[in-house]
Amino acid sequence: MLKLKGHEIGPVIVKDASNRRALQFKNNIITVLRKIGVNENDIDIPLERMAIKKVQASATWWISDHRMHYSHNMQSKYVENLYVLSRVIGIEANRVLSEEITLSDFISEFREDSDIYDRRKEAREFFGCDHEETDFGIIDRKYKLMSKELHPDMPTGDTEKFKQLNVAHKILKRELT
Repeated sequence: MLKLKGHEIGPVIVKDASNRRALQFKNNIITVLRKIGVNENDIDIPLERMAIKKVQASATWWISDHRMHYSHNMQSKYVENLYVLSRVIGIEANRVLSEEITLSDFISEFREDSDIYDRRKEAREFFGCDHEETDFGIIDRKYKLMSKELHPDMPTGDTEKFKQLNVAHKILKRELT
């Protein structure tokens, strides 16, 4: 079970027809986003030509001039990453439809700046991690070690670097949990 954005999602294992299944998951995302008022032309979900490759799946859409984005790269295949995307986006959109949350809550959950990829890369560099690191446990351990060293109350403390550390941790936490 995966725990993402507060939801437990059972991963799917796709053994055949990966490209067809990827297209189905893409269409599921488009359908659920249309239900909450997103124009189909404002949705971008790039499909991987070889859906069995280990590639990140991502979806970008626009609501009320806000750029929304979600990506996932923890599964072994692109098609399985896209499945997780479809489940998370579907659960959150259905919460809007059932009036459990407002559209504003949905927007704040997925809103990202267009430079987020650069900021994630910089955050990984700050922690001394590989650019493709997706294990939040590794990042969290480095965060704890660095926070002890950089905390302003410590002799080696540095207030500005401590602030940078917390921002980097928050950026990666949002992506990976």
